[in-house]
Amino acid sequence: MKPLEITDSNFAAEVLQSDKPVLVDFWATWCGPCRMIAPIVEELATEYDGKFKIGKMDVDNNPQTATQFGIRSIPTLLIFKGGKVVDTIIGAVPKGQFVQKLNANL
Repeated sequence: MKPLEITDSNFAAEVLQSDKPVLVDFWATWCGPCRMIAPIVEELATEYDGKFKIGKMDVDNNPQTATQFGIRSIPTLLIFKGGKVVDTIIGAVPKGQFVQKLNANL
């Protein structure tokens, strides 16, 4: 299960109107820490399939949404529930930290 590709144009439908909680990974191809956590985000997409939507948004290609949510450093991962940000993860953190925050928002 691959993470969804989230863009400025599908953000509202995939994230804000989702009936499941959503984890969005704001990243860029040139960002080393983003590449470090990419395998973790992919594992989470498989492990939480059906319970959580997991998506990635390239901030270089989708500046509108990144600006709207005040993304200043990447990787930044936001957890949305009912169209609102309920949690934030900033930086390359261990998988356990992701799991803890995802479980807290199921």
